[in-house]
Amino acid sequence: MADKTTTRARREQLRGATDAELDATVLEAHKAVYQFRKDRLSKPVENVKVVRNAKKEVARALTIKRERELAAQRGQG
Repeated sequence: MADKTTTRARREQLRGATDAELDATVLEAHKAVYQFRKDRLSKPVENVKVVRNAKKEVARALTIKRERELAAQRGQG
């Protein structure tokens, strides 16, 4: 399990990312899940937490994007 400092550092790294970088992060996580599921059919896998970690990464990135959207709406209205 990743320790809290690693998770916190990753979260801060995502907060500093642009929207395009966040989209790329989401895409990479989805690809990791797809590749894991594909590999699992043909051979035993070592890291079974790939799916869980990828889903968390997607959630973090999408949350940050949504926070930015809401902040922009509050600024306009």
